[in-house]
Amino acid sequence: MDPADTLADRCAKTAADLTVPALLHRNATEFANLPALTTLDRDDTRTWAELRDEVAELSGGLAGIGLEPGGQMLIMMSSRPEHWLVDLAAVHLGAVPSTIYPTLSTDQMRHLALHSRAQVLVLEGAAELDRWRSVLPDLPNLRRVVLVDEHGLGDTTSDAVPLSHVRSVGQAAHQADPAAFDRRWRAIRPEQPVTLLYTSGTTGDPKGVVLSHHNVIYQAVALEANVSVPDHSPSVAYLPLAHIAERFLGIYNPIYRAGHVTICPDPTQLIKALRTVGPPSFFGVPRIWEKMAAGVQAHLATAEPAVQAAFSAASAVALQAYELRAAGQAVPDELAARLAQAEATVLRPLQSTLGLQNMLWAGSGAAPIPVDVLRFLAGLGVDVLEVWGMTETTGTATINLPEGFRTGTVGRPHLGMQVRLADDGEVLVRGPLVCSGYLRGDGSVEPIVDADGWLATGDVGTIDDDGYLTITDRKKELIITSSGKNISPAHIEGLLRAHPLIGQAVAIGDRRPYVTALIVLDDEVAPQWARSHGISDAQLPGLASDPLLLAEIQAAVDAANARLARPEQVKTFEVLPSSWTPASGELTPTLKLRRRVIVDRYGESIDALYRATDPAVESVTG
Repeated sequence: MDPADTLADRCAKTAADLTVPALLHRNATEFANLPALTTLDRDDTRTWAELRDEVAELSGGLAGIGLEPGGQMLIMMSSRPEHWLVDLAAVHLGAVPSTIYPTLSTDQMRHLALHSRAQVLVLEGAAELDRWRSVLPDLPNLRRVVLVDEHGLGDTTSDAVPLSHVRSVGQAAHQADPAAFDRRWRAIRPEQPVTLLYTSGTTGDPKGVVLSHHNVIYQAVALEANVSVPDHSPSVAYLPLAHIAERFLGIYNPIYRAGHVTICPDPTQLIKALRTVGPPSFFGVPRIWEKMAAGVQAHLATAEPAVQAAFSAASAVALQAYELRAAGQAVPDELAARLAQAEATVLRPLQSTLGLQNMLWAGSGAAPIPVDVLRFLAGLGVDVLEVWGMTETTGTATINLPEGFRTGTVGRPHLGMQVRLADDGEVLVRGPLVCSGYLRGDGSVEPIVDADGWLATGDVGTIDDDGYLTITDRKKELIITSSGKNISPAHIEGLLRAHPLIGQAVAIGDRRPYVTALIVLDDEVAPQWARSHGISDAQLPGLASDPLLLAEIQAAVDAANARLARPEQVKTFEVLPSSWTPASGELTPTLKLRRRVIVDRYGESIDALYRATDPAVESVTG
C-alpha cells in the first residue's frame, strides 16, 4: 500500500469490495470455532461456523416462501438469536431486512408495512400476531408471516408459518441445489442495501433510511482504525436492533471484527451482562450513563466515611488526569503513578460493580449527556466520550477518541468524513458514511444530499479551532429523549389538539426520560363546556384545576396515546391556567409555538412533571 495514503484512504481501500456475507464467510472459515453469539444466562453459544450454517438454511427457506432479492422483510421481535439469524439470512439473499419497534401503534405498523412493500413479516409469537391481524389484509405485497415461537401459531391461517418450517424449506432447497446459497451471496455488491431503518421525521411520518453494505463496513473499518480494542473482543447487545447504534455494534461491527456478542434480552439486566462479559468497549445512551452514575453516588452516600474519603481522593486524581487529556496535554509520570495506585485500590473495584473494569473505549451518543455526568464518571476512572451522528450517517459521523477529546463536544469528523457549517450554523456532512437515501413508496431511493454530496443534518453547531464539533441546537422540531429515541412533538401535539377543549399543547421530552405535555385550554370552548356541565367557575384559571375537566383532558390524552408508539405517549401533563397569545409571547404572530420561550417560562412546571417515578426500562429501550 502506498505510504503516502492517508488513514482514511487505507480505510476506503479496506472496505471497498467487502460485503456482510463475504465477512461472514471469512469468519466461518478462518475463525470457525470462535464464539459468535450467546444469550445472557443461557447455554446457547453459536460459533461462527454454526451461525453461518443456520443463516444458510434460513436464507434458502426465506427464498422458498417468497422473499426475493431486493425485497423487504420486516422484523418485530425482541433481542434473541433468531433476530440475528433471520436478518442475516435475508441479507444473504440480497433482500433488505428492517427491524421495527414493538411499541409502534397499529396505524404506524400499517404505514411501515405498506411503505416498505414488505414481502415477509417475521414476528416473535402470538401476541405480535394478534397485534398485526387487523393490518395483514391491507398488505398487498405480503407473502408470508413467520412466527418464531411456534406455539403462537395455534389454528391461524396458512399464511403464517413457524420458523422451523422456513428452516426445513431451506434444508430441502440446499439438498436440491447445494451451490445456490453461495451463488446468491457472491452476487451481492457493496453498494446494495444491507438494511432499512425507519426514523421519525419532523412531521411524524417515519422515513426509511437505506444503508448499504459499504456504509456499515466502512464504519467498522474506520472504528477499528480509530479505537484500539483486541480482535475477537466480547461485547454486550442490549438496545433494540431498530436502533442504528445496536444494529451496527451488535451485528455489523462484530462480523467485521469476528467478535463475540452476548445478547442481553432484558435491559434491566444490563449491569449483570456487563459484569459477566467485561467488554473492552461499550456504547451507552445518556440515560444508561446517568443511571450508572446515580447508582454509584447512592452507594457512596451510605458508605463509611473512610470509604467516602478514599473515593474522593482517588476521584480527584482521576479527574486531574482526565482534564489534562481533555486539554490535549500529557499526564506527568508522577500523576500517572498516583492514578495507577488509585485505580488499583479504589476505582477498579467500583468499576467492576458496573462491569466496566476492562473498558478501553466508552461512548455516549443519540442524545446530549450532561457534562456533570461525564466528569463524575471520569472521576470513577471511566472516560465516556461523546459521539454524534444519525441513522442517515450510519451512526457515528464525529467521534471523540481516547487520544484526542474535548469534554462537552461530540468530537472531530470520523475518518473520511467532512463536516462544515452552513451560513445559519446548520451542520453539513458528507463522506462514505452518508446513507444511500430515503426509500420511496414505489421502491426507489430518494437521494438526501445536495449536488456536492452534502447532507443537511438539521442540527446547529459550532466548530472550534481544533476541529471539535459542539451541537448547540436543532433546526428541526424534534425531541430526542435521554435514551436516544427520536420523536416528533408536532405529531403528538396535533393529536392532543384534536380534542376541542385543547387550544394549545406542547410536548416536552428533549433530553428527558419520557414525554410530558403542557396543555392550554381553548378560551372559547372550555367555558362553554364548563357551563354545560354545571361547573360554576367557567374561567380558565379555575377550570385548570377542576376535577371534571381534568378527567376530560385525561381522556383526550388517553385517546392520543392510543394512536402513538409507547415512547411517544404522554406520561403526564399539566393544564395551564391562562391562554397563550402572540402578545403573551408563547406564540408567534402566525400562532406557531415559541418552544424556547415556553420551556424557559414554564421550567418549574416542567421539572415538576418529571419528579414522578422514572420509567427506566422504557426509557432505555426506546
